[in-house]
Amino acid sequence: MAPDISCFFLVALFLASCRATTSSDQKCIEKEVNKTYNCENLGLNEIPGTLPNSTECLEFSFNVLPTIQNTTFSRLINLTFLDLTRCQIYWIHEDTFQSQHRLDTLVLTANPLIFMAETALSGPKALKHLFFIQTGISSIDFIPLHNQKTLESLYLGSNHISSIKLPKGFPTEKLKVLDFQNNAIHYLSKEDMSSLQQATNLSLNLNGNDIAGIEPGAFDSAVFQSLNFGGTQNLLGIFKGLKNSTIQSLWLGTFEDIDDEDISPAVFEGLCEMSVESINLQKHYFFNISSNTFHCFSGLQELDLTATHLSELPSGLVGLSTLKKLVLSANKFENLCQISASNFPSLTHLSIKGNTKRLELGTGCLENLENLRELDLSHDDIETSDCCNLQLRNLSHLQSLNLSYNEPLSLKTEAFKECPQLELLDLAFTRLKVKDAQSPFQNLHLLKVLNLSHSLLDISSEQLFDGLPALQHLNLQGNHFPKGNIQKTNSLQTLGRLEILVLSFCDLSSIDQHAFTSLKMMNHVDLSHNRLTSSSIEALSHLKGIYLNLASNHISIILPSLLPILSQQRTINLRQNPLDCTCSNIYFLEWYKENMQKLEDTEDTLCENPPLLRGVRLSDVTLSCSMAAVGIFFLIVFLLVFAILLIFAVKYFLRWKYQHI
Repeated sequence: MAPDISCFFLVALFLASCRATTSSDQKCIEKEVNKTYNCENLGLNEIPGTLPNSTECLEFSFNVLPTIQNTTFSRLINLTFLDLTRCQIYWIHEDTFQSQHRLDTLVLTANPLIFMAETALSGPKALKHLFFIQTGISSIDFIPLHNQKTLESLYLGSNHISSIKLPKGFPTEKLKVLDFQNNAIHYLSKEDMSSLQQATNLSLNLNGNDIAGIEPGAFDSAVFQSLNFGGTQNLLGIFKGLKNSTIQSLWLGTFEDIDDEDISPAVFEGLCEMSVESINLQKHYFFNISSNTFHCFSGLQELDLTATHLSELPSGLVGLSTLKKLVLSANKFENLCQISASNFPSLTHLSIKGNTKRLELGTGCLENLENLRELDLSHDDIETSDCCNLQLRNLSHLQSLNLSYNEPLSLKTEAFKECPQLELLDLAFTRLKVKDAQSPFQNLHLLKVLNLSHSLLDISSEQLFDGLPALQHLNLQGNHFPKGNIQKTNSLQTLGRLEILVLSFCDLSSIDQHAFTSLKMMNHVDLSHNRLTSSSIEALSHLKGIYLNLASNHISIILPSLLPILSQQRTINLRQNPLDCTCSNIYFLEWYKENMQKLEDTEDTLCENPPLLRGVRLSDVTLSCSMAAVGIFFLIVFLLVFAILLIFAVKYFLRWKYQHI
């Protein structure tokens, strides 16, 4: 009984009163003090009076404003950005935006507009971007834009517009983007196009309109930054209609739900009488490709043939000798040599991503591409027992190589000797088998970015990253260290110039306090989704001003001695940790509130203990850890009882002593 009573007194001695105060939620979220606010999806039918007059950016979508007029936004005279998406707006009255002289962007997407007054947009003097997507309009005349001389982009997608002819006086001097995608436009006449004559380097989007024809001469001498005829089946008519035009980028891809006819060589004859730098023909079906199929493509810089059902390209193709960028993704090649790389001697960028059949790399299939800078062979089910010198022969200028999401690759010492100028190497989600003790990367002296995430790599070898003096970004996500521990001596110690280190999902339970001592230049460390406790923070004591992600670990109590380490960092993420919100953690909780500007994802940084505060945000917890009155009472009683017992014990001892003299 005595021990139980003593324990009871000791518990009472350290009793502390705890309370949590939860701040009332603001209706609108403040993103930037007095400037940017998010009021989305709050069921509001007016602008809240709590918004300051200094508001510049307002996201107000998914509310209810059936009618807007000159009093709706009158006091928000500093608005530059206003998003009113899906606010059920039917009527826009006279002078609605008369006070918003600085308004730059107005978004009215997905409002069932019935009426828009002639002077509705007379106020803004610098309006640049307008969004009328899915508003049900059938003509551009609906929008009063005659005074908007600064307009740069107009988005009119998903409406019922049948002609791109602009109203008389429509401002096109500074217009750069005109978007008509998914409307009902089927024919382009000379008159339609003449209204765009004043626009220079315009990007015109007619995607999803299925243009059936173009009047001859409609595009004579026209210059466009980009033209998008996506989904159009009549490619022959498009090329004929674009005669004598100059286009930077021409998008002619189609969609999977459109029954496309085979493309014959005759379709491209019109290209011989126009100037184009980039063409996208994705998802068309190429039939019977001959050496002359692309003879009108001379001068072309970029060609995208994604998902065009290609299984082989013949050698001796005419017209593609100047091509710089080629995309052959999602096709049916079985061997890399089937692309006949000798057709493209000037190529600098090649992408064969997501091939529908297992792709064999072959030997020296790309050796004629000595100017190649970027190569993407990801998602191709590539598997080889000896990667990658034979396969990448003569690619001495290659700077970026993507072999991610493939089958197992076996790497020997200096596996990328043929590519000494590599700066980026991506092997994510490709299982790697390192055959030799020495590093397979050791000749890559210029490599800056190495992605080995989820490659099931054996990281126990201390020589794994030897020979990478320039490495700045290393991603080891999903790989496992021996026994879940990064020891003092480890494979990372040789990476003195490393700036970004990703070790998330590595099943780490501890990090030696000296594990990162040689990594003095790091500014971004991701240790999220592991089993780390706060003790591992000591390994970062020598670093300052870094982004530190400790989310989803086993951190509960952070000792006062670790707080200076956290204080010297730029940004910290502690969300989804079992954080203790009792007086045992009071110093950290106080530090947390004082350093909110350093913390990320505070909405998901919640208490786990005690049960009464579970799920409460740390920022809403206030603890009073002074000794409670009941604690003081029990302390006094305990001391009195202890003193009495001590006196009786001394008397008993002295009496016993004298009796036995």
